[in-house]
Amino acid sequence: MREPRPAEAPDASPPPVPRMIIAVLALAGVLLSAYMLLYKIGVISTLACGEGGCEAVQNSPFAVFLGIPVPLLGVIGYGTILAIAVMGVQPRFVADRRIAAGLMLTTSLAAGFTIYLSYLEAFVIQSWCRWCIGSAVLVAALFLLSLTEIPRIRRAAV
Repeated sequence: MREPRPAEAPDASPPPVPRMIIAVLALAGVLLSAYMLLYKIGVISTLACGEGGCEAVQNSPFAVFLGIPVPLLGVIGYGTILAIAVMGVQPRFVADRRIAAGLMLTTSLAAGFTIYLSYLEAFVIQSWCRWCIGSAVLVAALFLLSLTEIPRIRRAAV
């Protein structure tokens, strides 16, 4: 009588939980940025901001960067991070160093740009947008989660 064979091991390890969390946070960022973009292009007449300075920040000359509305850059940036993270949870891409490097690169760029925008809010515009602070918190979380990709980047190419 033959002994039963153990189940075949999967080709790749399970999807990394940090990438799944990155995908969810990036989706939240896309939605937040889309809301701000709808205000910027005039679809929404006022922002739900309470006592904050959202409209002052969004109507400042710094709400456009290189001719592109900053919220559109947010939609593009968060969308890119979302796409990379979703691709990175697919079994064939779990160990792919390019995914890890892409997450590190995009979240690092987002963090740098967020620091620049926060500087402008604090020292130039002298007004804070609660939605922008929310976006900054999302970017900080995305960047910190992307640090878990460092071992994959350092791993020798297979």
